[in-house]
Amino acid sequence: MKKFLSNYKSTIILLVAIIVGAIVGMIFQEKATILSPLGDLFLNLLLVVIVPLIFLTITTSIAKMKTPKRLGKIMITIIGVFLITSIIAVLIGFASTYFVKLVDPEDGEKIRATMEEVVTGEEGEETTEEEEITIADRTVQLLTVNDFSKLLSKENIIALLVFSVIFGIAMNMTGQKAKPVLDFLVAASEVVNNVVKIIMYYAPIGLGCYFATLVGSFGASIAVGYLKTFVIYLVVAVAFYFIMYTIYAFIAGGKKGIKAFWKNVVPSTLTSIATCSSAASIPVNVECTKKMGVPDDIAETTIPLGTSFHKDGSIIGSMFKIMFLVCLFGTSLATTGDVLGVLGIALLANLLITAVPIGGGTISEMLIITMMGYPVAALPILTMIATIIDAPATALNVVGDTVSSMLVTRVVDGKDWIEKEN
Repeated sequence: MKKFLSNYKSTIILLVAIIVGAIVGMIFQEKATILSPLGDLFLNLLLVVIVPLIFLTITTSIAKMKTPKRLGKIMITIIGVFLITSIIAVLIGFASTYFVKLVDPEDGEKIRATMEEVVTGEEGEETTEEEEITIADRTVQLLTVNDFSKLLSKENIIALLVFSVIFGIAMNMTGQKAKPVLDFLVAASEVVNNVVKIIMYYAPIGLGCYFATLVGSFGASIAVGYLKTFVIYLVVAVAFYFIMYTIYAFIAGGKKGIKAFWKNVVPSTLTSIATCSSAASIPVNVECTKKMGVPDDIAETTIPLGTSFHKDGSIIGSMFKIMFLVCLFGTSLATTGDVLGVLGIALLANLLITAVPIGGGTISEMLIITMMGYPVAALPILTMIATIIDAPATALNVVGDTVSSMLVTRVVDGKDWIEKEN
């Protein structure tokens, strides 16, 4: 019990703070807006650290990459499996939320107006200029900026991401000569991660006050929206866990694959739920995967890579976050292009969720907000959603890597791999 409370302490504290904030908002209603500055303080602290967090996390991650065993076939297969299963996950996440109103859209206009005031400081001011530009021009503006200083703005998150990737690759190409730079950036990354931890000590107060202000201003409907989001996500996660992973195991190894999977997957599942950390589950997950008959080199490559780049639970969660904001802001998804757009954003956001629990999630949430065109003041809303779905999402993330390693083995070693190992 002590271990459980220790692992879940921060999540429990955040949930309690959010519940208390909701109660305060419902009791005091508009008077609860007096707490708004305390909520804004948390938001501002979080936004300040976004730029260094993205640059350091992405750059150091790429710069430290090493060539894995059997690079060719294994890596190509891993990429293919991750991509296909991620697409399936995002489609299931979309289908689970498209016909459900996670939050009452009638409150959307009021909430959006308030969030815009937080960002611009002036009500009703137009900050964008409508102009006709081509898709190519929009893409260039999205991916790049014309001055280095503009990379230091949270408004150009995607351009910063592109630069970080290029910088990381360049360091990798430079080799040993870049080691002093890498050492410096790794140390800086550790410092920034600790800055995030310090900020998150204030998270219960900040999120509690932010939530009290929202509920006090717009009623309890948004609180109901969080409860509805959690219940629906939990149902989807349980169904995905038992149905989809059984199907994947069957594709990988037939009936013997299903038997091997369910016989050995329980420790990985329990570890992921108990720790709420994909990274912390790696040792147990690798061991369980090997017991299923997956070769050492595939297990030791697929599981660590999956921890950073393949997360079924998080990608479904990204879809829930997007659809929550779509309902909240009354965004139209009337065309096929609109639907494909949100699916693509969810996929891209998932690729950016690294094994760093707080940093990676914040990066992906900022990407969602940026690409959907929502105000940055919506960030705490996505943080709350991430908090309430953390446990089931982590379980899907970890077990998804387990069954993916089976699928990779099926392609690399042939359909009889399960016969050879069992």
